[in-house]
Amino acid sequence: MALPKGFLWGGAVAAHQLEGAWNVGGKGPSVADVMTVGAPGVERGITDGIIEGENYPNHEAIDFYHRYKEDIALLAGMGFKCFRTSIAWTRIFPNGDELEPNEEGLKFYDDLFDEMHKYGMEPVVTLSHFEIPLHLANEYGGWRNRKMIEFFVRFAKVCFERYKDKVKYWMTFNEINNQRNTESPFLTFTNSGLLYKEGEDRYQVMYQAAHYEFVASAIAVIEGHKINPDFQIGCMIAFCPTYPASAAPQDQIAALKEMDRTYVFADVQCRGHYPSYILKEWERFGTDIRMEPEDLKIIQEGTVDYIAFSYYMTFTTEYDESNVRHLGREKKNPFVKANDWGWQIDPIGLRYALNLLQERYELPLMIVENGIGLHEHEEADGMIHDDARIEYFANHITEMKKAVELDGVTLIGYCPWGPIDLVSAGTGEMEKRYGFIYVDKNNKGEGTLARKPKKSYYWYKRVIETNGENLSKEIDVPV
Repeated sequence: MALPKGFLWGGAVAAHQLEGAWNVGGKGPSVADVMTVGAPGVERGITDGIIEGENYPNHEAIDFYHRYKEDIALLAGMGFKCFRTSIAWTRIFPNGDELEPNEEGLKFYDDLFDEMHKYGMEPVVTLSHFEIPLHLANEYGGWRNRKMIEFFVRFAKVCFERYKDKVKYWMTFNEINNQRNTESPFLTFTNSGLLYKEGEDRYQVMYQAAHYEFVASAIAVIEGHKINPDFQIGCMIAFCPTYPASAAPQDQIAALKEMDRTYVFADVQCRGHYPSYILKEWERFGTDIRMEPEDLKIIQEGTVDYIAFSYYMTFTTEYDESNVRHLGREKKNPFVKANDWGWQIDPIGLRYALNLLQERYELPLMIVENGIGLHEHEEADGMIHDDARIEYFANHITEMKKAVELDGVTLIGYCPWGPIDLVSAGTGEMEKRYGFIYVDKNNKGEGTLARKPKKSYYWYKRVIETNGENLSKEIDVPV
């Protein structure tokens, strides 16, 4: 068998995308709670506080907060070995800068993790997953402020202490490299609580924020290992390999420099220092990152135990001499198809991604997001026939297995994104459906929230039962 015994099959979510109960149990507002619904190709709006009459999808989401026992039972019905979720920072520290945590919030995750353990399900937990306390963004400017290190480390230590006997696998920051796109208010606000000011150097501000996050992550790793030496604390990056558009040497360089924009975020957290290419880039463009004398030592000592990453697509780039920083411009890849939201479907790219990360870092890997958003509805026979999802996962898991069996990649788990339909992070839609489980709710917020397994639910159950050996796309489903 290609995959080892004990391989962590599961699924992945984020608290703000499914919990709802945004102001229940002492929870404070996060940056996600001021984001309105968007549409395909249209990013979500960010409002100045909560405005009556606006549609904020995360406020209710799918009400997992009140329905988690039902949902965990459904996931257990597929045989999940693990479940990746996040701890909503504002359930624990409603404003983010309090000295004492909110007991009701801590109790909720106690109960959730206990419910998971009841079914033999390992929690895989992200500390900061696009849900920074809104107060920290408004009052301190988010991660542009060094004070954020103190607030994050306090949050991390409280979680490590409370759940030291319930959670083994942790991640510090979700998709920390997404903020590299400084043109997107959504990405920088969700990642780091940053709203850029007119005329400021966004590149400088972004890397300053990233530096503070690197220091905070390293301190969290160091402190976490003191609390429980058996903790496995990882970084988490969005990994979308970039291919050169042709064999032209300049296209190779353009692809290489585009990959550097992702690698820098993993290099610092995995290797424990800033790579020479980013230091030279900062020098060339006059970027001056403020660092305290002990920062580099902390980063060196607080390297992560494993690499968690999301994989959805690949990109293609061709040389563009007008792009003085990164030399390339995106080009459509004629060899792959795309889904309804324009995300390229490239299963072989997953094997490529696993090899790139294994060869560069020689650390255990965990796929903590992979999936496809589809438009779906219940058909005449009462079933949601999501054969396109089955096709997608069968092809990706096939390539994942090749990376392990043929290429020697050390892979500890596979957690597809959104095993139950939930709010899309980028657009706020419910109708961009990822789940093996259907949730009755539309983009307007209408629906009963009733849960229903899709055809892929029964398919993925068989995949887990056979440890990935039976990937046949044919599956009998209960009548």
